[in-house]
Amino acid sequence: MAYSFLSIRREGPVEHVTLNRPDVRNAFNEDVVAELAAWAETAREDAGLRVVVFAGAGKVFSAGADAAWMARMAASSHEDNVRDARAAAAMFRAINALPCGVIGRIHGAALGGGSGLAAVCDIVVSTDTTVFGFTETKLGILPAMISPFVLPKIGVSAARELFLTGMRFDARRAKEIGLVHAVVPEALLDETVQRYVNELLSAAPTAVAAAKGLIPLVWGRRPEEVADLTAEAIAEQRVSPEGQDGLRAFLEKRKPGWQ
Repeated sequence: MAYSFLSIRREGPVEHVTLNRPDVRNAFNEDVVAELAAWAETAREDAGLRVVVFAGAGKVFSAGADAAWMARMAASSHEDNVRDARAAAAMFRAINALPCGVIGRIHGAALGGGSGLAAVCDIVVSTDTTVFGFTETKLGILPAMISPFVLPKIGVSAARELFLTGMRFDARRAKEIGLVHAVVPEALLDETVQRYVNELLSAAPTAVAAAKGLIPLVWGRRPEEVADLTAEAIAEQRVSPEGQDGLRAFLEKRKPGWQ
């Protein structure tokens, strides 16, 4: 599929997806949402895809919502706004549910939906000068669509501060609250992203997918509630082809087949 606002580069099992609207700081509009949703649908069915890296062209990762888009929606009906919001929420859900490792390569700024996109990444690497913010309340709106993905990352306390004030915060604070995993100088950004890519590629693809799917099923529940679920999960993976190969490779001191 040809994209107008995304740049796609494939390197074996790794796909680089770049928001490509640098003239408007990679802001989201309905077209970007539609292209990301279509891309995510294709990626979900791609058995050879093991790692995705999200990035932004130009000086920033993403400045959030496009002003022209917001103006159009402000002049639209309640029903149109609901339809528009549901499309954006579905896009975030689709990316969040991808069965492979997703890395965010964040630089410059990640505001509003840009921080929301960071929240649906499994691993986020940021430059030490990046500015983050859930800035929606400054515009008279709220971070509703991204909240189901941001809250599990940063927790209720940080959300009450940052959602309500709409204040901007630096990469160090983003790491403290769990939105970011590594903060590095810009010169080390790609090297650090590549290190995480290599780590993901060293893990079994089916195990990565199963582990990612297990987290939301277990999170927030008591150990006794999930005892059967976790037992079934490990048993299924142990007897799977990759589980068998991985255990044999460990005992035989060789690399497993997926490497």
